[in-house]
Amino acid sequence: MSAPSTSAAPFLTTWFGIPDSDDADRILDLIADDFTFSILFSTGGDAGTDFHGGRAEMEGYLAQREVGVRTHHLLTASTVGQDELYLGEVRRSGLPEATFVASARLDDEGRVRRLLIGRSPAVLFT
Repeated sequence: MSAPSTSAAPFLTTWFGIPDSDDADRILDLIADDFTFSILFSTGGDAGTDFHGGRAEMEGYLAQREVGVRTHHLLTASTVGQDELYLGEVRRSGLPEATFVASARLDDEGRVRRLLIGRSPAVLFT
């Protein structure tokens, strides 16, 4: 299987590369003034957490993450107008841990206004 094209969702491709770096707080530079988000985060079973809100809540989400443990990998993506869709895989030590889907709506300056991410280990695409 060849590597997927990253041009299909350039914003989200950039977004998911940042948490894998040493400076995840750079994400905050990519959000619009009216930013809202929800990240539905499942680790399996019936457990799940909904991280949601605006800028302050995103700062809290970034602060609680396991740094340097997981990496994000693009499987497929698309863009229609100011909306991007992204299907990816989270890997821990190179092994698939979970699949995630993300949707983003960008503003006229290319910053994210709305972000919805769902993550689950129940269905792997690889």
